[in-house]
Amino acid sequence: MNKIKNYFFKGLLYFVPIAVLIWVIVKSYILLNSIIGKFLPENFQFLGIIILTFLITIIGYLGNLIIESPINAFFNKFLAKAPLLKTIYSSIKDLMSTFIGNKRGFKHAVFVKIFDNSSVERIGFITNDDLEALNINNDRVLVYMPHSYNFSGNLFVVKRKNITPIDAPSSEIMKLIVSGGVAEIEN
Repeated sequence: MNKIKNYFFKGLLYFVPIAVLIWVIVKSYILLNSIIGKFLPENFQFLGIIILTFLITIIGYLGNLIIESPINAFFNKFLAKAPLLKTIYSSIKDLMSTFIGNKRGFKHAVFVKIFDNSSVERIGFITNDDLEALNINNDRVLVYMPHSYNFSGNLFVVKRKNITPIDAPSSEIMKLIVSGGVAEIEN
């Protein structure tokens, strides 16, 4: 019985915010149409949707300008005073942006031959192929090799000749590595 009660409350946690959002949008549309609908011909009633979309966008912009930007500025000033925290925060932020942001860091899955006299290869991801800023010659790239059953790994500088591309989505390869090779690759 407790499981059913827990599922009910979890369902409410998902349902209520969505229902409230839909209710607010519908009520806002009805209110907006009651105000401007008097001045519009019958076939221009859809204009309320366009105006509502514009108003929501303006509110988002103002929220970003008035609320989010000052908080970010305060947080960045705080981090500037704590270099160790700034290093940890920026590293985690960069790592997260490789998974969910615009900076896709694990997009090239590769096999890496570790020793010339061995046929054993490790699976990794090219994270940077331009190492000029580090004064490392052009025939090397950075390869991140994650550990199985763990969210950690090692970063290696590898010669290009020791790398073989893998023709599969990086997300599937990451899932395969983290699962220790147990997960199945979906095409």
